[in-house]
Amino acid sequence: MITAAVAGASGYAGGELLRLLEGHPDFEIGPLAARGRAGEPLGSVHPNLTTLADRSLVTTDAATLTDADVVFLALPHGESGALAAKLPAHLPVVDLGADFRLADATQWERYYGGTHAGTWAYGLPELPGARAAIAASTRVANPGCYATAVALALAPVLAAGQCAVDDIVVVAASGTSGAGRKPTDSLLASQVMGSMSAYKVGGVHQHIPEMEQSLASVVGSPVTLSFTPLLAPMPRGIVATCTAAVTPGTMADAIRAAMSGAYADEPFVHLLPEGSWPQTSSVAGSNGVHLQCALDEHAGRVVIVSAIDNLGKGAAGQALQNANLVLGLDETAGLAPNGVAP
Repeated sequence: MITAAVAGASGYAGGELLRLLEGHPDFEIGPLAARGRAGEPLGSVHPNLTTLADRSLVTTDAATLTDADVVFLALPHGESGALAAKLPAHLPVVDLGADFRLADATQWERYYGGTHAGTWAYGLPELPGARAAIAASTRVANPGCYATAVALALAPVLAAGQCAVDDIVVVAASGTSGAGRKPTDSLLASQVMGSMSAYKVGGVHQHIPEMEQSLASVVGSPVTLSFTPLLAPMPRGIVATCTAAVTPGTMADAIRAAMSGAYADEPFVHLLPEGSWPQTSSVAGSNGVHLQCALDEHAGRVVIVSAIDNLGKGAAGQALQNANLVLGLDETAGLAPNGVAP
C-alpha cells in the first residue's frame, strides 16, 4: 500500500481528499496535519468521515510528512512553498494551492502577493501534452477550480482555431465551499441563502492569469480573458459560461466536432447530447466534467458551458487523479465519473 500524508486535512478540500483516499484501492492514509486544529480528532472536523473519526490531527511540519510515499498539500495560497522546500526532492507532492501554478513571477506577485515559490508541472491531464508531463514529474501543481472549468471548456475550440484569442468572456458561479472554511460575514447562511452576488469583478480574480496561461499553452500565443465570478447559494459546484468571438466561417457542427474529438477518450469529461445543458447537481461528488456547446449566430460568438464539482475535479478529485499518474497507477483509481443525485 502507498502511504499518503495530507497537510491541510481540516479544510473542505482536505476533507474531500480524505474521503476519496479512504476508498482508493492502493492508498493507506498516513499523517493528517492541520495547523490550527492539531490534537483534535478528525471526527470533530469532518463528522462524515466515520472510518477516520478517531484519527488525531497533527502539526503541519516537514518532519511529520516525510515518511509518507506521497504528500498532498491542501493549504491556503502562499503557504505551500515554504513547506515544500523542506520536503525531500524525491518525495512526490501534489499541491492543491496556487503556489506553483504560475510560470510568471510578476503575475504571482500581482494577484497573490509575496514571493513566487516556483513552477511545477501543471496538473490538468486533459490539456494537450499535460498527461505525459505530469506522469514524468514528482511535483504537481493542482489547477484552480475556476481555471479547470474554463480551460476544459475553451481548449478544444481554441486549438481548432474556431474563436478569437483576444475576445473571451467568462461568467462563472461557484458554491460557497470554494471560498474555504474560514468564516466570513459574506459566507454566513443568512447572507448566502436565496441570493447570488458577484465578487472580485474587474479583472482582479486570482485565477485569471492561470486561465490565460493554460489556454495560451494550447494555442502557443497570448490569450486575453475577461472573468466575472459569482457566489451561488449552494455548498459545492461550478457552472461556467464561456463565450468568445467566433472565427468567420465556423459552423456549429464543426464546434461540436472539435469538442467531441478532444475528449472522446477522456474518462472524466463528457460532452452532453445536443439540447442538454450542464448542471452542477449532475457532477456533485464526482470527478466528472459536463460540457455543452453552441454557436450564437446573432452575436457571432462560440458558447461553451461547463459544470464541475469544485471540490472534486476542481480540487481533491483532480489531485488524486494527478497522484495516480505520478505514481504509475490507473489514472481513474478511486475516482467516480458519476455524480450523486438528488
